[in-house]
Amino acid sequence: MTNYPEKRSLTNAGAKMRRRKSFISYGVTFLQNALRNSAFCILPSEFPLSLLALACLNSAALAAPQTFDFKDPKGVNNAVFKLDAPLEAVNGNATGISGTVTFDPADPAATKGKIVVASSSLHVGNPMQQQHMLSDKWLNAAGYPEISFEAKELKNVRTDGDATTADVTGAFTLKGISKDITVPVKFTFLKDKLGQRVPNQKGDLLVIRANFSIKRSDFGIMPGQMEEKVSDTIELTLSIAGASPR
Repeated sequence: MTNYPEKRSLTNAGAKMRRRKSFISYGVTFLQNALRNSAFCILPSEFPLSLLALACLNSAALAAPQTFDFKDPKGVNNAVFKLDAPLEAVNGNATGISGTVTFDPADPAATKGKIVVASSSLHVGNPMQQQHMLSDKWLNAAGYPEISFEAKELKNVRTDGDATTADVTGAFTLKGISKDITVPVKFTFLKDKLGQRVPNQKGDLLVIRANFSIKRSDFGIMPGQMEEKVSDTIELTLSIAGASPR
């Protein structure tokens, strides 16, 4: 049977196409594994430059941390405070919350950020207590309009699914005095859930929950005075969610 040049050419082309498909399939599998397991671009030298560039770009995109904005237009974010003295208990909340947190689901230990509470937004039910609380003798809300916590370091980081717990050390600032404290915090990363909180908005959510306590005397708030009615210990609960739109 005559072996025509055209037939040999088609046979060679088919073989080249099969090798090309096999190489591309290998490349895709390698990239998927590399991107799942590492943020670095370490690829074999025989990879084409285009695949190498694609791997680096995709890896960088996946490894990039996201910035979440905690200024909530719905006013749902809140901080709750409680002072339980022998004679009286004071309970209140604050909704004037803002700030940003940088969070990477692939590397939660690198989390940084600052949460701010407007001092004037603190509220208690009793009008006289409210007036006293914001006065210059207590919080001096006019002179010190912000209460804040700025994260510096995370330890004992544990991730289970979408939830990460950690001991977060940072600077807590109240009435112009800053002190480093460590707070147990739970972060929950909710991918593509922003639309369920803010209609017609695509993006991700980062939910933060924290319970901790401070002493008002540490921040120069009437130290040693009226402790039978106003506890020195202030218990704080933070329930907030930040948005990262797309």
